[in-house]
Amino acid sequence: MNKTELINAVAEKANLSKVQAKAALDATLNTITEALLKDDKVAIIGFGTFGVSEKTARTGINPRTKEKIEIPARKVVKFKPGAELNLVK
Repeated sequence: MNKTELINAVAEKANLSKVQAKAALDATLNTITEALLKDDKVAIIGFGTFGVSEKTARTGINPRTKEKIEIPARKVVKFKPGAELNLVK
């Protein structure tokens, strides 16, 4: 499902116009992004939790040239699904 399909589904299920659904989805995603940029967690009960994790710098190997390279430290977004989102039946 891409963003357009998600907007269409939200519009249908929430009885909104596609413009309203797009605005709501964009506001939601922007709010989550802003929180993560501040290193906050975003917990959506029944869905899951978004958080920021720090990866330390490390030495890697370029698989093409076999040359050692330094991979810098960075922050990554992690998602932990909630119990209700368990897709295994």
